[in-house]
Amino acid sequence: MQTIIGEFEPEDTDISYKGDVMSKVVKLQLGEYRPVYFYDLNAVECERGDYVIMEVERGSEFGKVISKNDSLPERSNESIMGKVLRKATEGDLKQIENNRMKAKDTLSTCIRKITDRKLDMQIVKAEYTFDSSKIIFSFTADGRIDFRNLVKDLARVFRVRIELKQIGVRDKAKIVSGFGVCGREFCCASYMNAFHPLSIKMAKEQGLPLNPSRISGSCGRIKCCMAYEFNVYREASKNLPRINEKIDTPEGKGKIIDVNILKRTIYIDVGEGQIIKKVYPQKEGKQKENER
Repeated sequence: MQTIIGEFEPEDTDISYKGDVMSKVVKLQLGEYRPVYFYDLNAVECERGDYVIMEVERGSEFGKVISKNDSLPERSNESIMGKVLRKATEGDLKQIENNRMKAKDTLSTCIRKITDRKLDMQIVKAEYTFDSSKIIFSFTADGRIDFRNLVKDLARVFRVRIELKQIGVRDKAKIVSGFGVCGREFCCASYMNAFHPLSIKMAKEQGLPLNPSRISGSCGRIKCCMAYEFNVYREASKNLPRINEKIDTPEGKGKIIDVNILKRTIYIDVGEGQIIKKVYPQKEGKQKENER
């Protein structure tokens, strides 16, 4: 992923808080659809879902309260990025909304400049920082893009610092939003604060058909919900044989053709059209066998 800011100088990312001993900490999502960080609550009264104003490296920024904690989570690699200055006032909220409207107006100009430069990239969102000193343009592209001249063009037009940030397809889905096959809004857009690693193993472990159209979300990646019950299925599948394994039965050697993990039941083809169902109780070591 690429990020270029201002006159194509990368912004210093070392903004760890160097202040006094902190009070409680709060997890904040910076701006809209941006990363989540921990900040010193600084005795500011706020609740989950509130907007607050906090200090950043160059001025102030707004964020949304995700959670409040007495301290950083144990074994966390996170650090305190600064302190909360105040809960957002009515004036602050109006400024945030005005910035949203201004950001929408910048999109057409940015798209036109991209077309003029013949750059193969798609702008997904524009966002002003709280103090209006910078515009962040998020975009997708198949590969690396040399957009240094585009940064210059946009800086000349808007007279503020410009950040162009390349994002992935999952980030795009979170920003654009939509509805999944379940009929609900995308998990990433409705409540998820961060993405977690997913793998095809999660679908395998749950006995799902490895059909991309069944296990992939609108972003083209494995559905986030594959992780929700993964640990339950993994625990339930312990000591269960796998599909295609050979197994001995009173009727002879057979081949496992299906496994119902939650019911701990396997189906064995012993030949000549005969299928045997074998149930593995949760606690007892014995197995009950029934013909089907």
